[in-house]
Amino acid sequence: MSQIPQLLANELKVDERQIAAVIQLLDEGSTVPFIARYRKEVTGGLDDTQLRQLHQRLNYLRELDDRRKVILKSIDEQGKLTDELAQSIKAADSKTELEDLYLPYKPKRRTKGQIAIEAGIEPLADLLWKDPTQNPEQAAADYVDADKGFADAKAVLDGARAILMERFAEQAELLKRLRSHLWQNAHLTSTVAPGKEKEGAKFRDYFEFSELFKTIPSHRTLALLRGRNEGFLQLSMDADPGSEDKTSGSHCEVIIADFLNFEHKARAADDWLRQVIQWTWRVKLSLHMETELMARVRERAEEAAIQVFASNLKDLLMAAPAGAKTTMGLDPGVRTGVKVAVVDETGKAVATNTVFPFQPQNQMDKAMRTLATLCKQYKVELISIGNGTHSRETDKMVGDMLKQHSEIKVTKVIVNEAGASVYSASEQAAQEFPDMDVSLRGAVSIARRLQDPLAELVKIEPKSIGVGQYQHDVSQSQLAQSLDAVVEDCVNAVGVDANMASAALLQRVSGLSKTLAKNIVDYRDANGAFANRKQLLDVPRMGPKAFEQAAGFLRINNGEQPLDASAVHPEAYSVVERMAKANDLPVQELIGNHSLVKSLNAANYTDERFGLPTVTDILSELEKPGRDPRPEFKTANFKEGVDKVSDLKPGMTLEGVVTNVANFGAFVDVGVHQDGLVHISALSNSFVSDPREVVKAGQIVKVKVVEVDLERNRIGLTMRLDDEVSATTTKAKPSNSTKSNKPKAKSGGGKSNPRPQPGNSAMGNALADAFAKAKKK
Repeated sequence: MSQIPQLLANELKVDERQIAAVIQLLDEGSTVPFIARYRKEVTGGLDDTQLRQLHQRLNYLRELDDRRKVILKSIDEQGKLTDELAQSIKAADSKTELEDLYLPYKPKRRTKGQIAIEAGIEPLADLLWKDPTQNPEQAAADYVDADKGFADAKAVLDGARAILMERFAEQAELLKRLRSHLWQNAHLTSTVAPGKEKEGAKFRDYFEFSELFKTIPSHRTLALLRGRNEGFLQLSMDADPGSEDKTSGSHCEVIIADFLNFEHKARAADDWLRQVIQWTWRVKLSLHMETELMARVRERAEEAAIQVFASNLKDLLMAAPAGAKTTMGLDPGVRTGVKVAVVDETGKAVATNTVFPFQPQNQMDKAMRTLATLCKQYKVELISIGNGTHSRETDKMVGDMLKQHSEIKVTKVIVNEAGASVYSASEQAAQEFPDMDVSLRGAVSIARRLQDPLAELVKIEPKSIGVGQYQHDVSQSQLAQSLDAVVEDCVNAVGVDANMASAALLQRVSGLSKTLAKNIVDYRDANGAFANRKQLLDVPRMGPKAFEQAAGFLRINNGEQPLDASAVHPEAYSVVERMAKANDLPVQELIGNHSLVKSLNAANYTDERFGLPTVTDILSELEKPGRDPRPEFKTANFKEGVDKVSDLKPGMTLEGVVTNVANFGAFVDVGVHQDGLVHISALSNSFVSDPREVVKAGQIVKVKVVEVDLERNRIGLTMRLDDEVSATTTKAKPSNSTKSNKPKAKSGGGKSNPRPQPGNSAMGNALADAFAKAKKK
């Protein structure tokens, strides 16, 4: 345990005292958002990302330490713990290395080698290994014992071989060498399962596939694993890629022989010993190493996929809010009609309806009259349209309605409706709208997520929001943990109005549990709005620690204490009061006084408790109190007359919204019910290693149509608007202005992504198809 702060300090490249302080805060019950925002002096300014990483590694190292103690105790109880072994176990820095060291001493079921040892054959194994001049058959004759199950020399030699194989396969250093060699050189190979060629056509790019384990990207790994899980692909390890004759032996056998200092010198036992080494690899270690490597690339791919999901979720949650405006939400439908809900500026549902403008009812005029009446009656300022089936037709209907009623001044926006149906059927929605039909709850959610995406989306299980990469194929517990952390960080970065927030939003605030969040809402309902932050201490089960963690992130607008509406923590109000006193002003006149606050020197207001980082943060908050870190609200303008995939033509330039960012590119909604793919090579004229360097979920972008595949319902797009696009080919041709951006061999200049080629374009990529289908799920 004493080594953990030092290990973490080395990994994060920070002072060990910072790590020790953070560990103490975490152990005392402080949350990551609280530590990141209000304990900067202690942490040296570590941000929430670093703190999350530290927390995760701390848990891993503590689990490692606990396992180390168990292993030391187990080996010691066996009477086999030497000083050298104990030192190796204490020095192990990974669970894999620790388990390798424990392997020879780990209780296991009886093996062939153990049975042979019990029969007294171990001396023969030792003899042949130490003295290869011995004739194996002759030496084995002395150990034949039918009563013990070894009736002839062959059975005895099989037992001796099993003893040596098991002994060699449990050498920690040998396993380390093999693992390192295979990671650097082995390939993950894939072939089509017999008879599955037609049924598994979506995986045809992997019917005959091979790539280095260490370089295969996460999305390709997850595609391969999905193909195997669905029964279309067979995956295996090729330990010797490039070798023509796979039967002549593996280089791994050479590594084993070198490690054991074995050299074939044509001695009597050398052929038998060489066979022992071959079998050690082929029987004992090959499958073990393959399983390990598969697990390693899967774990790496899952981590990358979870990170993609987390990054996209953060962008979506931190999307610009339209604000406190009366909003109409429309959940498009055909046979079941378009569900309508109007919410006021506080998000309260004030009206619901269902209109049937499409087949089979075709009540278009009646639907438009209903919408117009609701807009006028409730003074609607925004219309939020879900981007599901018939969204463009619904959008056109709203546009026609506004043309007929020019006196209605509203802004219509198509929003991502992912997760709205999940929320509609949730227990939370039932509690919020017990008397409302499930289908209408979705329209309420669509309206609210335009007003404030963060406040509404926190009500939905994060993985149901649909911005992930193979989210159903990764560890669900790790995914949930990562996404919950993202939601927590986003909520606390923005802050929460204690008098307006739902219980779902409040429970994401630092220090607040689900029970405390409900208690806050119940107290508010029973006693009216909170007048100040101190009043939160009257909420049942709100103790001093929970208040400390939560208070700075809860806002009391228009309350008794003006600082309660800011991110200044109550514990630091005295600092602001000293500032106000020094400038002969009341506190409320200091808040928002840009010129005065800008002129103050933070160093003049530090003390033993509040250092320069905290005072600097306080001044920033006083300058722009309650500022929202989210961007300004903007809307995308979809092209009129482009409502379905068949309306798209190569060369068209369109405006769209990024719906998802993957490792291989970005998906963009251009208003045709099917997202198009901008391959990573088409995101920019310069080289892009990570699509998130260029785009993020929710961003409005201009794209050009490269290819339209009606049969497979695919759209290829480019953000390099100066690319020339042929109407008859899928190849994107660079214009003269971009030809100079080609990679320069061995130069210090920049490089560009390779441009999509026929057969290898964004549209020709089977991976994109698999991912698009996964995204729909």
